[in-house]
Amino acid sequence: MGYVLVFLGGGVGASLRHGVNLTFSRAFGTAFPWHTFFANVTGSLAMGLIAGYFALKGDASQSWRLFLTTGILGGYTTFSAFSLDAALLYERGALGLAALYVIGSVALSITGLFAGLYIIRQMV
Repeated sequence: MGYVLVFLGGGVGASLRHGVNLTFSRAFGTAFPWHTFFANVTGSLAMGLIAGYFALKGDASQSWRLFLTTGILGGYTTFSAFSLDAALLYERGALGLAALYVIGSVALSITGLFAGLYIIRQMV
């Protein structure tokens, strides 16, 4: 059942993200990725609100947690999960690990993207 909830929530989140992409591209153009910037910031804000509520109230079922966080927010932006993981490491006092996670994730993700582009360009 968890997979179904994540699947359904992911569809909602991806649809929301597509709407943000279209709206921001039309309103502001594409010279700067405002659509991604907005999705990352609002997705992280939403993750903070939801995770904080779950942590303080603790009365949400695992189904709701999966649907809202992994599903909707995962489909909207994975940056929200990245932000939560970094914040949890920081709050646990693992400052070095938090910094390594943030810097490593960004640097290796961008490197991975360039590596993928390079590989495809060599193949085509």
